[in-house]
Amino acid sequence: DMDPIDRGRGPLSFLLITKGIDRHSLDCMQYFGYKSSEEAMEAAKQLEELSLDSGSGNPAAPGGADGKVIDSELAAQREAKKAAKAAEKAAKEARKAAIKAEEEARRLLLATQPDPEDPLKDKYGDPPMVQSRERTGKVWTQLAKLDSSLVGQEVLVRARLQNVRGKGKSAFLVLRQQTATAQACLFVDNSTVTKQMVKYATMIPKESIVDIGGLLVESKVESCSQSDVEIQVREIRCISRSSELPFDLADAARSEQEIDDAVARGEKLARVGQDTRLDNRVIDLRTPANNAIFRIQSAVCQLFREALLSNDFVEIHTPKLLSGASEGGAAVFHVDYMGRPACLAQSPQFYKQMAICGDMTRVFEIGSVFRAEDSNTHRHLTEFIGLDMEMAIYESYEEVLDVLDHLFVYMFQGLEGRFAKELAVISQQYPVEPLKYLPKTLRITFAEGIRLLQDAGHDVPPLDDLSTEMERTLGKLVKDKYGTDFYILHKFPLGVRPFYTMPDPEDENYSASFDIFIRGEEIISGAQRVHDPVLLTARAVEHGIPTEQIQSYLDAFKCGCYPHGGAGVGLERVVMLFCGLNNIRKTSMFPRDPKRLAP
Repeated sequence: DMDPIDRGRGPLSFLLITKGIDRHSLDCMQYFGYKSSEEAMEAAKQLEELSLDSGSGNPAAPGGADGKVIDSELAAQREAKKAAKAAEKAAKEARKAAIKAEEEARRLLLATQPDPEDPLKDKYGDPPMVQSRERTGKVWTQLAKLDSSLVGQEVLVRARLQNVRGKGKSAFLVLRQQTATAQACLFVDNSTVTKQMVKYATMIPKESIVDIGGLLVESKVESCSQSDVEIQVREIRCISRSSELPFDLADAARSEQEIDDAVARGEKLARVGQDTRLDNRVIDLRTPANNAIFRIQSAVCQLFREALLSNDFVEIHTPKLLSGASEGGAAVFHVDYMGRPACLAQSPQFYKQMAICGDMTRVFEIGSVFRAEDSNTHRHLTEFIGLDMEMAIYESYEEVLDVLDHLFVYMFQGLEGRFAKELAVISQQYPVEPLKYLPKTLRITFAEGIRLLQDAGHDVPPLDDLSTEMERTLGKLVKDKYGTDFYILHKFPLGVRPFYTMPDPEDENYSASFDIFIRGEEIISGAQRVHDPVLLTARAVEHGIPTEQIQSYLDAFKCGCYPHGGAGVGLERVVMLFCGLNNIRKTSMFPRDPKRLAP
């Protein structure tokens, strides 16, 4: 007697059931999909042998010990079948990947190598990787040097392929090298250029590195920096191919004004955000404006050195690992130094002064500075480059101001005269009004600055430091009254200055200190330093600085020290404000702020 449901299962079910296999096992057999009675009989026989009681010859009851053995065997078979299916799927995927790789290799071969039937096959194609095999004696010309004086000559250039446009039997390429761009063109004539050569050129990915050889001819190309010449290509080779870019360089090089103008016309242009730029900084640096920004940064360091070296200063290099904070306060990065507590230098202040104690009476340094300030603003970084100077004085900190006055006027004039090209490139993407400054820099006291603000209706405490907003406001008031973006504010309140600042002998509320501003933002902080060891120790204690952590610094003044003063300048901030940029991250190559530690 069989249940109608069991009869409906077919011959395979019948064979299994007559062997005494329960429905649960029957369902498992059907799950494994035996297709013939022979397979079913063999399976039934194996299961019968497994299910017999020891010596009894009777099928085991479901759920007994032997039933568990059967379930275990079924589970093992199930897992084996699943593994076989997975292996078959993986093998299928591997075959598909191999076919795809083969097709990609064929496509790449067609894109990178010349047509063997082409009579000009020696004039194009990807060469072997540059691995210092040989020196051929070839001479490459810089794009910026391509001008009318070289017209009619054969030239060879290596540059990035900024853009390529194919049109029938011709191709137009825009080449870029730092801030310079030039056009190169190919026209099929079958004697110097073939169709295969044009096809090769148009298949090179943008931002690849190419070698272009050809004849320089006169041409009007307003879209390129080298606007009166172009290269008629006779030879083209791709030296290094670019993969897909995270964003288009044309979008990254576009000014905000261009984007706004497009919106006014009902068009939409892509805007590359700051985080996207910084996450892909290597690509972002390729834009002409960014390339020019870091040339200006280099120029600021160069001019800083020139001005100070010509005034008998000596460049020094000081430690960045210290046993105690150099500026006091909590804004310090603590590190473990061979099991001892240490910190990263907040400035080279201690060592500049110790150099003065060592009779190096005029010193400067260009180096990294670390500030553990959780300031997510447009003008703060946790690591920046400090331009620091220190000098012996005879009577007054204003001797330091005289040096800084000359230094910055020299720097501004040098940037405008010697680096006008780079400034012009920056202003194309970031338009700005040129910096206004006086031949003799304006100096006003802190108290005078407070009065200017109060007269303009601002309620500012006379002995508090200025907020960022009030600094900008004062900058506007100074520009309106004196016609300058660059000025010195001195005699700051003593309570807002570091412990090593010399107090004002005439008013204990003030100090012999100063800040210098560009476009309403501070770029320099400086002062006369305390050179008396007793007063210096007392000032450190007042500021809550453990004197044992800075004992070597305090001891340096015990054997006599020249009166001295100095200043610290933030390089990135100077470049940002001189160029009129809106964020300091634009002038830091790989910026470090509270949220960014890479790239």
